Amino acid sequence: MHITADDRLLFIGDSITDAGRDRTDSASLGNGYVREIAQTLRHLTNVAGGACPAPAVINKGVNGHRVYDLESRWTTDVIAQRPTVVTVKIGINDTWRLYDRGLPSPVAEFESCLDRILTHTRQHSSAARLVVITPFLLPVTSEQEGWYEDLVPRTEAVLRAARANGAQLVRTDLLLPRAAEESGAVALAPDGVHPSPRGHKLIADAWLTAVNGEELGEEL
Repeated sequence: MHITADDRLLFIGDSITDAGRDRTDSASLGNGYVREIAQTLRHLTNVAGGACPAPAVINKGVNGHRVYDLESRWTTDVIAQRPTVVTVKIGINDTWRLYDRGLPSPVAEFESCLDRILTHTRQHSSAARLVVITPFLLPVTSEQEGWYEDLVPRTEAVLRAARANGAQLVRTDLLLPRAAEESGAVALAPDGVHPSPRGHKLIADAWLTAVNGEELGEEL
């Protein structure tokens, strides 16, 4: 199914979604994959002759958030926005906080929380399509290599919750490591977590291919 001008695309997650957006400006999309998606959809509209406006795009990412933070603001930041497509990108902070602050996010609790917010969306925004972007890591230090012990089962939990709720998946946990084999991890995520412009572009293109059915070239 293609995105249309009637759609309201809402993206929610942590700093990877936030990408420096101005939270005092509801129209701000940040400088990451959400903006890339919005720009590409506008471009595709113009290529088609500009007969229809591009869909509304809303960014509700917040730097540092874990899945529990999303749940606490879900009604206001998601349901009340009346989205037709809801994209969730969460999980890496639930892992990261264990290693830098000793703050646990048990995988079973994490999965239950993610399942609750996806189920809540199906129940209260029944017309909305769900999209889940998996967490990823591109280790740039030996310490980060150890994070996989927590992240791998967490990613499996994300997959289970997404599939249980009929969500489309964007597998950045597969895409970005494969891309890093060619270009190197630092080129795609200098600190191993936060994407570079190229990394954000890869995420955006993967979302557009999965959700909008667009096979995108480098010119877009």
